Amino acid sequence: MTDKKAEKIIFEGERLDDTGFGSLKLIQKPEEFCYGVDAVILADFAARNASASLPSRKASHDPVTAVDLGTGTGIIPLILSHKTRWNRLVGVEVQEGSFDRAVRNVQLNVLDDRMSFIRGDVKDFGKCWGAELSGSIDVVTSNPPYTQGSGGLKSSNTAKSIARHETTAGLEDFIRCAAWLLKPRGDFFMVHRPSRLVDICCMARDAGLEPKEMCFVSPNREAAANILLVHMVKGGGRQLTMLEPLFVYEKDGSYTEKLKECYR
Repeated sequence: MTDKKAEKIIFEGERLDDTGFGSLKLIQKPEEFCYGVDAVILADFAARNASASLPSRKASHDPVTAVDLGTGTGIIPLILSHKTRWNRLVGVEVQEGSFDRAVRNVQLNVLDDRMSFIRGDVKDFGKCWGAELSGSIDVVTSNPPYTQGSGGLKSSNTAKSIARHETTAGLEDFIRCAAWLLKPRGDFFMVHRPSRLVDICCMARDAGLEPKEMCFVSPNREAAANILLVHMVKGGGRQLTMLEPLFVYEKDGSYTEKLKECYR
């Protein structure tokens, strides 16, 4: 899309950002919510690990469908469009403003043939949206709200509050929805907080998802982990691998080499 055409789909209060992934650009509204490094490392985690385990990848031309739950403006499907050859990338988003920007981001990046979005609440899967998707998805990703409904300081901005707090769907809803969407042996990749580790494992098993890989992410080598990456498999065996920790920053404030790899 040309710059002049792009200007026509960017509205007041929004900005156009380079994602750092090829020529992909992203419309965001800073007043509401902008994506962070957790979305980048989740997309990279999914792209790297799903390629080794997807049962549908017996041949390179086999189709792969991925769904991102709570997609916001669509940053994770956008990154996956750059990192993978997956045929169909679908985002689910409850907020009207974010959903609208996600749709315009597809137009902006001319990805209509691979990406689409559903406006719906994750907790309403199978009732208000997604009936045709049940048990048919190869990969599900999610960067859900980290804070439980009654916890933390809530933003006065409704859009930010929904993005950060479990004001609509909660952690269990995201996990149950992922299990409902996935094919047998399908992959679910989620980023969350280490403090919810026990909840994640218990809820996952209850939903028929087995945690297979985990990676703790720390701001630097001296700091405690504040992000957790989890790879679960629908109907997987009971064996968990702890991956090497990921550190975001060096002492001088620059990204570590491993973090830079996430942007490639």
